[in-house]
Amino acid sequence: MIHKDMLIEEIIESYPNLIKPLQEMGVQCIVCGEPVWGTLEENIISKKLTNPDEIISRLNQVIRDEQSEVF
Repeated sequence: MIHKDMLIEEIIESYPNLIKPLQEMGVQCIVCGEPVWGTLEENIISKKLTNPDEIISRLNQVIRDEQSEVF
């Protein structure tokens, strides 16, 4: 599952399906085809987003939803 201390690169490698949701929520995770460096929390703060817990919750919900579709 996703947590605030995860590196953006780790999130993208482990969950490439989260690229679009991250971008839709205003979290930049790819620049010129390469992952952005730093943690999810650092990226949220740098974008001046005020809802980190909501973003993390929504990302984890995407993962849960996709896992439930498999079973």
